[in-house]
Amino acid sequence: MINRIEKDINFKNYEIDKKINRAVEFSKVLERVTKNNDLKISAHAAERLKERSINLTEKDIKNLMDAMDKIKNKGGREALILYNDLAFITSVRNNTIITAVDSKSLKDNVFTNIDSAIII
Repeated sequence: MINRIEKDINFKNYEIDKKINRAVEFSKVLERVTKNNDLKISAHAAERLKERSINLTEKDIKNLMDAMDKIKNKGGREALILYNDLAFITSVRNNTIITAVDSKSLKDNVFTNIDSAIII
């Protein structure tokens, strides 16, 4: 019984460590993005990413930037980007993610004031 409890505790600690490492990695990515001025994340979007435990990698950021470039080249200004199981509302003109929505929160959402959409 004690061995099983110790295993459960070790597993939970491992899971907590994984979540902490992902959060730290995302914080570093967010800091680099902010410094490079390539892609901005609004305070609202940063809060949504945090509360919904959405952790973007550098590859994710690059894919979002590529999508925004495609939209910009087509004349888009405000866009919905569907990426994996996430939705991002962006200001293409300002290279800014305005908000982020995960798949759990997508149902019954209405996105307004957009002129473009891209699925990546």
